[in-house]
Amino acid sequence: MTDVSALLEVENLKVHFPIRDGLFGQVSGHVRAVDGVSIRIRRGTTFGLVGESGSGKSTLGRAMLGLYKPTTGTVRFHGKDIQAGGRKALAALRPKMQLVFQDPYGSLNPRVRAGDAIGEALLTHGLVRKAELRDTVLEVMRICGLAPYQYARYPHEFSGGQRQRIGIARALALKPELIIADEPVSALDVSIQAQIINLFSDLKEQQGLTFLFISHDLAVVEHLCDEIAVMYLGVIVETASRNALFDQPRHPYTQALLSAIPVADPDVRHNRVVLQGELPSPASPPAGCRFHTRCPLAVDRCRIEVPELRTLDKGHHVACHLA
Repeated sequence: MTDVSALLEVENLKVHFPIRDGLFGQVSGHVRAVDGVSIRIRRGTTFGLVGESGSGKSTLGRAMLGLYKPTTGTVRFHGKDIQAGGRKALAALRPKMQLVFQDPYGSLNPRVRAGDAIGEALLTHGLVRKAELRDTVLEVMRICGLAPYQYARYPHEFSGGQRQRIGIARALALKPELIIADEPVSALDVSIQAQIINLFSDLKEQQGLTFLFISHDLAVVEHLCDEIAVMYLGVIVETASRNALFDQPRHPYTQALLSAIPVADPDVRHNRVVLQGELPSPASPPAGCRFHTRCPLAVDRCRIEVPELRTLDKGHHVACHLA
């Protein structure tokens, strides 16, 4: 049943990549990057997706945009399956669903001026006439904190924070309803991170945008997001509102992530939960609960039985036998 309040719905989404070996490239296994994820992103909210590197966050974000074709499962935008209408229907959705990349320099063509990079998609999708392009781009640049004289500059002439503003302006120019921001501040200095985070907050309030904010930094997510999902090895282990997740985390993995947030006050006692071992390979995830190999609370049941994502409180869902 479609949730009328949801802009984007993901149902039991799986994205598996084949592992090919031998002279003829025979498939010997699969990398289960995303392995049965279901989430709903409500209109006008910022949804946070957190987890370690290798947990499948970026793959999930790209699958939501149709950049990766799901192995199974569906992605619905405005209640409609984005894959149902074929390439033409998906191409028509592109302006409404945009991506801001992690690397603000690698995502820009070094030979293309900032203004042209921002306006290129507007011409491609026929959203403005060529005579109106410059004025439209300059307005988007103003909204994103870029000056008119920077229109003709090349990417190497900008700082990291300014390049990320170009990336945000490029996405915003198409007047999207949803922006997926994939680790958009991780490559920036702390002072610049604050500016970009504030820009996202302003865009949400002023433009009424919906965001999926992918990050491994829970301190950033706490400041920006309304709802949060915690991802581990291709699956969601906990979802909750921001306040519920930070005030009362239920999953041991979430508790470990929160304990890693630095505390500035030296007088505050900080009980750090240190996880043992490395993140298992998504090509051969552990049986039972995928977190049991690193969980300090694991029991025999955790090694055998896969925990369901069950509701503990209103809006708070946890996949843990012991929660």
